[in-house]
Amino acid sequence: MSRLRAYFWPVVGLAAIIFSVHALYHELSGLSLDEFLASFKAISLKSWLLAIGATLVAYAALAGYDKLALDHLGHRISLWFITVCSFTTYALSHNLGASVFSGAVVRYRAYRSKGLTPGEVGVLVAFCSFTFTLGTLMLSAIVLLVKPEIIERFAEFLPVEMSLTTGVLILIVIALYVIGSLVGFPSIRTRWFQLHYPKPSIVLRQLVIAPVELIGAAGIIYFALPEAGNPGFIVILGIFLASFSAALLSHAPGGLGVLELVFIAALPEMDPADVLAALAIFRILYLVIPFIMALAVILVFERSRFLAERRGPIQ
Repeated sequence: MSRLRAYFWPVVGLAAIIFSVHALYHELSGLSLDEFLASFKAISLKSWLLAIGATLVAYAALAGYDKLALDHLGHRISLWFITVCSFTTYALSHNLGASVFSGAVVRYRAYRSKGLTPGEVGVLVAFCSFTFTLGTLMLSAIVLLVKPEIIERFAEFLPVEMSLTTGVLILIVIALYVIGSLVGFPSIRTRWFQLHYPKPSIVLRQLVIAPVELIGAAGIIYFALPEAGNPGFIVILGIFLASFSAALLSHAPGGLGVLELVFIAALPEMDPADVLAALAIFRILYLVIPFIMALAVILVFERSRFLAERRGPIQ
């Protein structure tokens, strides 16, 4: 049974890639490589610089996830260490998929060296995942309320009114979470860890940092898209939230094929070559370059740990 569990998520991820690539092949059957390269080369230097800036904003906010979790746990660790650890964690998990080599492994190695217990590392990982979910839900609600017609891009049979209802319900759930913080629900204590309800100051920062990260990531694609046929940032943000969530749920490494399929299907008014070129820039800036840098960080960290262990027990 344990062996089956080990292979379950990799199989799910592989199946998602095969399905997405097959569907994408039909969506792009009339697109040539020359068209894609022409769209990629047409992206201006200004667009590249704005996309790079959006990438920096996104990864800076991701570091805020870990900082918030550590503040919640009551640990004080240097911001530089947190930034490097967070960057490495997300660069790996975004590319490899949570099913095979999740960022929890990196966080465990890194934060255990700073004195966190295994239970605290588990709470930190869960807290960061919850912060991401909270930001996704809040931005999704805002998009659904501001651009309710966006729902037709994903399912034409769904009524626009459903967007408004869903957006309101999501905001009510988030409001209940905030109220719970203000009321101060009691802690949950187990044999392995203590789970405390976040303080209002932590919750407020969650509601700011998580949306900033997602807005930055969506901005990479928005800035790389041409103005012709561009439906605007709010729509691009909504499509990004749907596509990125689908990519994560698919457990496909890097959301390969899933991200592209959702974006191209949801932007029928734009040239598929332009959409693919923008997504290629997103993958280069948000996935590939950070992944290469993360591998270098891991090598340096593990080497330093190895040398420290050879010199004697780590204090």
